[in-house]
Amino acid sequence: MPSPNFEAFEKATDKWKLLVAADVVAFTFFSNELKVLLVKRKYEPGVGQWAIPGGFVRENESLEEAAIRELKEETGLSKGCYLEQLYTFGAIKRDPRARVISVAFLVLIAEPEKIKLKASDDAMAANWFSIAELPALAFGESHREILLYAAQRLRWKFEYTNVAFSLLRREFTLTELQRVYEAIYGRQLDKRNFRKKILSLDLIETVDDTKQEFGRPAQLYKARAKKLKIYQKII
Repeated sequence: MPSPNFEAFEKATDKWKLLVAADVVAFTFFSNELKVLLVKRKYEPGVGQWAIPGGFVRENESLEEAAIRELKEETGLSKGCYLEQLYTFGAIKRDPRARVISVAFLVLIAEPEKIKLKASDDAMAANWFSIAELPALAFGESHREILLYAAQRLRWKFEYTNVAFSLLRREFTLTELQRVYEAIYGRQLDKRNFRKKILSLDLIETVDDTKQEFGRPAQLYKARAKKLKIYQKII
């Protein structure tokens, strides 16, 4: 039996109760662009508008479990090659329904051409969008803030970790690797300097195969480690 003091506390704080959401920023790379996965909302608020996949955390699941579940329910995707808790967003009026604290997650997806998106639950569609050409978003500046922060965090991680390989197929050419870095930074990199730096850091190793690139065979490589590792400055 709760004490009177406990009952008074619950009654007094009922109006302060918060909802916690897990939102997922899923990036991939194709057509030489960094793409982000968005879903078209089936219900209000923002019905018919595009938004970051996500939803409310259930009482019996962790934040990471909620993020993985929402991603799968709304898009058909599993957690992908890489999953990281990104940041917590808690602006007071970020959701018109209630006070919602959003814990955002960063997910990286390799080989999106092999994945069939399947919208369900409270999403009527799912699609990849260029991070440079985002549509109008449900929840306005709140979701845009999450997306732009995630893109910036990814740029920072590219500077000193091997996270780039989570956006590539298992075997790749140096040109393909360079294009990923150029998409992340939004600028061209000097080919000679880039290759020299990558090879000097011992990030990759050759495989016994080549690929036709610009009409001639190009050496294929693979990452020495897929697990996240910290290196000296790469770019």
